[in-house]
Amino acid sequence: MLRLRLNQLWTLMLAGILAGTLLAAAALPASVLAAVGLQSVSARYEDLPQDLRTPPTAERSYLFANDGRTPITSFYDENRTNIPLGEVAEVMRQATVAAEDARFYSHSGVDVKGVLRALVANRVGGEVRQGASTLTMQYVRNVLKSDPGLTAEQRAEATETSAGRKIREARYALALERRLGKDEILSRYLNIAYFGAGAYGIAAASQRYFSKSAQQLTLAEAALLAGLVRSPETDSPIVGNPDAALVRRGYVLREMVETGVLSAETAARTQAEPIRLRPGAQPNDCAGIPDGHSDWGFFCDYFQQWWNANPAFGLTVDERQRTLRRGGYQITTSLDPAIQATALRQTLTVYDYANRHAAPMAVVQPGTGRVLAMAVNRHYRLDPNPPGQRNHPNTVNQLIAGGGGIDGYQAGSTFKIFTLLAALEEGLPLSSGYVAPSRLLTSYPVDGPNACGGYWCPANANPAWMNGYRTMWNGFGRSVNTYFVALQQRIGAERAVRMAERLGIVFRASNDARLATYGAKGWGAFTLGVAATTPLDLANAYATLAAEGTYCKPLPVLSIVDSTGQVLPAAAPNCGKMLGVEVARAATDAARCPVGAQSAYEQCDGGTAPEATRILGDQPVAGKSGSAEGYATETFVAFTPQLAAAAIAANPDDPSDAVGEEIQEKVVTAVATTLASVLNGKPRQDFTPPGREIAFGDGPSDLGPEPAGPGPDPVAPAPDPPPAPAPTAVVPPPAPSPPR
Repeated sequence: MLRLRLNQLWTLMLAGILAGTLLAAAALPASVLAAVGLQSVSARYEDLPQDLRTPPTAERSYLFANDGRTPITSFYDENRTNIPLGEVAEVMRQATVAAEDARFYSHSGVDVKGVLRALVANRVGGEVRQGASTLTMQYVRNVLKSDPGLTAEQRAEATETSAGRKIREARYALALERRLGKDEILSRYLNIAYFGAGAYGIAAASQRYFSKSAQQLTLAEAALLAGLVRSPETDSPIVGNPDAALVRRGYVLREMVETGVLSAETAARTQAEPIRLRPGAQPNDCAGIPDGHSDWGFFCDYFQQWWNANPAFGLTVDERQRTLRRGGYQITTSLDPAIQATALRQTLTVYDYANRHAAPMAVVQPGTGRVLAMAVNRHYRLDPNPPGQRNHPNTVNQLIAGGGGIDGYQAGSTFKIFTLLAALEEGLPLSSGYVAPSRLLTSYPVDGPNACGGYWCPANANPAWMNGYRTMWNGFGRSVNTYFVALQQRIGAERAVRMAERLGIVFRASNDARLATYGAKGWGAFTLGVAATTPLDLANAYATLAAEGTYCKPLPVLSIVDSTGQVLPAAAPNCGKMLGVEVARAATDAARCPVGAQSAYEQCDGGTAPEATRILGDQPVAGKSGSAEGYATETFVAFTPQLAAAAIAANPDDPSDAVGEEIQEKVVTAVATTLASVLNGKPRQDFTPPGREIAFGDGPSDLGPEPAGPGPDPVAPAPDPPPAPAPTAVVPPPAPSPPR
């Protein structure tokens, strides 16, 4: 009753205002009537709210794989995609006009005859039987209530039942009609109207109800959708009442007959058809990715991390999320579905989905930083896990890139590369020699019963194979702890820590961050890989060597196009020269040794992961394996000139739950097979050898037989103390013993 009286009130007031201006000219043609009378009550177009002049309707953003066509997911607050009127079926346009404003093409924004007719009909019928809002006025209302710049209270005012609101809509509608063509107004209306079931705009509605484009709608489908606008939730055949939807469809068909676009026979035949729905759910967010590709969720999650950290999309994380969910972006990512599928298959050869241990793997492109794949033996979804299983088989934790509470995992001797690089930068050549003992008494003081006279004394994992005269080549190839700890002492641990930071290693664990900031000089165990890292950080750091010293920040996108068609520069690689070319080439040459290959100067004599070269075959490869203390984790990172990949076997929930030494071969095989599969059939690209100066320094060009003592430019030796118990506590965090 209240709604009836209010509706009657506004129609009376609006009719009075308009009648005072226009009824004197009632005998004039409609076009003259509009030109003479309506000018006096309309607003100026320039005075309209900005959103009416340039409507900022929220649009869904789409995320695609690297081909620009394969959908990953979408992001939206409102399920909406704007399309031009030409992409809307003609029957949909006709049905909308017939249902909402039959005189749309003959009035000037406010239908005076319609106002008076509605007033009479409602007073005579005693109920609200006809509305007087034109399609243009409805468009005004939709824009104002959707304006993201308004408060909730202001948006409520835009829909309240009041004469003031109706008069404002009428004035704005008149101004719009003087500037915009009818088809433009209809297009804007169809793109902003709500059709129920979460679908905003005709493009989303067509997909939501019928899984087809708006251009493919049939007469029956168009009449159904046009009928939903009046009561979109109540009448929706998906979330409301199918019978009510059928009644509304019949109303629209009858109105189409009245407007002359449809015959009575066609309307009757169409109304006799049952409602045939084919609902299509639009994915929203990373958890909305279909189960068949749930592994893509980890990449999607990383994309969101990257977007949320990028100031190009807003000043705050909240603002950046609003930009993503309302901006209508077409985002082509760097995810390669074929490489992703290969990486996932190989990850599952290490552990299956049910295993408590995980084997996250990342694949990146040197020279661009683009992330090509992120795989792990987990499903990215919110489904509950069996009792006692916190993160398997389902999780939305970022196990591959870190963040959101995931600090990463110790990567063992893979961190020796940072000491090697820092030493090369300091001028030490690859041939720097040192007789590596079984155990090394260092200058790093530690407390506890397992220290050697109050100082840290790390040991080699396999003395018979690792001890003796070593250079950077075979010290790295055989992963000799005492060689690299001595090398780090020579240059200073802080240089190794800073090198890791330069190449993108993020210290997410609070203790690691504290040591990196305040205790780097005394962080003796750093070179043995005691800091937590992630497969993505590690792969990208080694990719810097493949790119001959050019470091690129990890990048999950190829292109970003906004709703106006503008290509955004935020998708461009962010790269810089972090290493000298010769330093990078020299480190790559040393990294040929661990994988069972041979360096340019034939200085390799053994490696910890020789199966990598056997798997890659004709394709050159370099890399490093690593084991954390007690074999808690097993890591392998490898790179070619075209690709870099890393995987870490660990228990993300319990770092003390060791994966065991025996799993390392599977990790090496998984990474190497992934690279081999991607490079299969591609032309061979060779690493460029380093120059002799950085390889041998001022020493002889032909080293000849292995020297009996330190070679030229030796690393300062430390005494080989008597055997001592293996340390269980070292400079925090504990050093891995024995790493490889």
